[in-house]
Order: sequence, then structure tokens, then C-alpha cells
Amino acid sequence: MADNIEIDGFVKQREELERLMMSNPAMEKKVQGLIRKVLLAARREIGQQAKSSMKTDPRQAYKAVKTAVYRQILGGSVSILDKRRAGAPGNYEPPRKLRPGQRGGNRVPRGQRTQQVMSYQGADRAFVLRFLSQGTGERTAGTRGGGMSGNRGSIAARNFFSSSSHRAMQQAADQLTKLIDDMIKEEFNK
Repeated sequence: MADNIEIDGFVKQREELERLMMSNPAMEKKVQGLIRKVLLAARREIGQQAKSSMKTDPRQAYKAVKTAVYRQILGGSVSILDKRRAGAPGNYEPPRKLRPGQRGGNRVPRGQRTQQVMSYQGADRAFVLRFLSQGTGERTAGTRGGGMSGNRGSIAARNFFSSSSHRAMQQAADQLTKLIDDMIKEEFNK
């Protein structure tokens, strides 16, 4: 009779372990939800670091930090790569510094491509974050239509993404470990 009780206990423990296994779709969804939660916190931190590395950001390029939670394997990523789809175009117009009636300024009409780039805002401005993080070489203007030429200088690398993303992902991994441990304890106590 005593052997029977131990076997029943073992069967119950085995059922508990199977419920906690990742082959269980419900458990996998819970873990993916936890991964999403910690990646969003990492994204916020990296976005704030990007925002603080720019003097001004009127078109909110810091929002271009994106996250991805993988479906096939448990995991995810945070990046400053372009999104698959473009967002709604913005209507940002840079401030004019001329007084009314004052001569000066750029008399060359804006090209179609320039206007398109001017309409990018928020999550569509990942290229700006990459320029700031990696830097650029010498930039020149006037190669498209040939009507104008000029030197636009270079952007020095600020390397904010590599340092802030490493720190944020380390914190996210620690947080995820703690959340999974808490979830397992909670499932065992049911």
C-alpha cells in the first residue's frame, strides 16, 4: 500500500513537470509573454539612451528602436534596423530662421526624394540612429539632379547603441530569469 502512494506522488510530479515543459503550448506562450515584457523594457532604456545622445530630436528618432520576439525558438532581439513597413508620413517642416521680408536662405526647390526623407518620423528614422551610432564619412550633396553640390561634413560615431544595448539586454536576461523562476514556483504551488 505504501508503494502505491509513492507511485501516485511520482505520477503527480511527472504531470506537474509535463505541464511546465516547453512542449506545452500554454507554457510556451507564457514564456514568450515574459520575453516580450523584458524586451520592451530594454527597448525603452535604449530609446532613452538614444534620445539623450542627441541634442534635439524633433521627429522622435528614438522611437526607431525595435524589438522582435521569435516564434520558432524562445528568444528575441532589440535593434535599430529598418521596419518592414513604413509608417504614416509626417508633416514636419524645419523652422525658418529668416525674418519676414529678409533675403537669403535656400532658393533651390526641394526635390521629391528630399521631401520624402523629410516626411520620415518616429519608427521610420532608424537610419538616423545608425548614423549617430556608427558615424559617417564625408557627406556631399547634389548627386541626384546635378543642380547643386556641397559638403555636408561628417557625423562622429557616438557608439551609444552597442554600450546601451549590451547593458539593457544583460538586465533583460537577469529579469527574465527571475520572472521564469517566479512563474515556475507559482505553477508548482497551484
